[in-house]
Amino acid sequence: MTTTSAPGTGAAPRDWRATAAACTTVVLWASAFVSIRSAGEAYSPGALALGRLLTGSLALGALLLVRREGMPSRAAWPGVLISGLLWFGLYMVVLNWGEQQVDAGTAAMVVNIGPLLIALLGARLLGEGLPRRLLLGMAVSFAGAVVVGLSMSGKGGSSVLGVLLCLLAAAAYAGGVVGQKPALRHGSALQITTFGCLVGTVACLPFSGALVSEAAGAPVSATLNMVYLGLFPTALAFTTWAYALARTTAGRMGATTYAVPALVVLMSWLLLDEVPALLTVAGGLLCLAGVAVSRLRPRTRPTPGDPGLPVAEPRQGAESRAAELP
Repeated sequence: MTTTSAPGTGAAPRDWRATAAACTTVVLWASAFVSIRSAGEAYSPGALALGRLLTGSLALGALLLVRREGMPSRAAWPGVLISGLLWFGLYMVVLNWGEQQVDAGTAAMVVNIGPLLIALLGARLLGEGLPRRLLLGMAVSFAGAVVVGLSMSGKGGSSVLGVLLCLLAAAAYAGGVVGQKPALRHGSALQITTFGCLVGTVACLPFSGALVSEAAGAPVSATLNMVYLGLFPTALAFTTWAYALARTTAGRMGATTYAVPALVVLMSWLLLDEVPALLTVAGGLLCLAGVAVSRLRPRTRPTPGDPGLPVAEPRQGAESRAAELP
């Protein structure tokens, strides 16, 4: 799908639907931080991941049936399996576990190497470039994440195991995103998300016994938080993520998630009455500034000698073929 610029402007118009989808994902993933902390007091990491994935799979499966979309093509399945096992399965379990072992600040710093890994893997495996604006924006955002982490550290226990788990979560997140990107050329965002979630659910079935026993004694608020995680940060947010990812590079999409720490600080302030320190606010603003820089696109100059002709937007590797809106 080729996008052309308006005559005389020399710049390709932005796909605002993709931007709105990316923003929806970031806001919902930030809200997941608060819900995971609440539900994690009553559910073990594996049980919480399975409950979340079961809820998401049911919601996505119902929507898939309503829209009468079948299975994605055979070419999409390697990416579906990779994203399902790494991102929906492994990532959710080890992140839940890691956040029980380290304080929020340490987790924020360690997990936020994920977007850096996505950019590097995308350049290596998908043929995506590493524009200077992207690298600069990621550097600014990562500095912000470090500032947020330092300002929030010391509010919980930390351990070597917890740091290793967060590192594993970041690696699984990056691998899942890079694996999912090619699959979106062979299926809709809804198809790829639904079957990736189902793969993750199957991978987490060994935690079924823990989920049943813990649900029997868990408070209603914890269970509702688990259901919320499945419906919104999983079913909705992963679908809007896939829709936006199909229309840009994995590196640029990964960079948008640097806005999550800033939104978590804001949500914790509003919902949990946790007043952030000035250093935390400064770090959050750095995160947002870095995302803004990474999302900037250079203007495309008209062809020399033909200033009035529209110019096709440059295409990079896998970005050139985007999946359609499900």
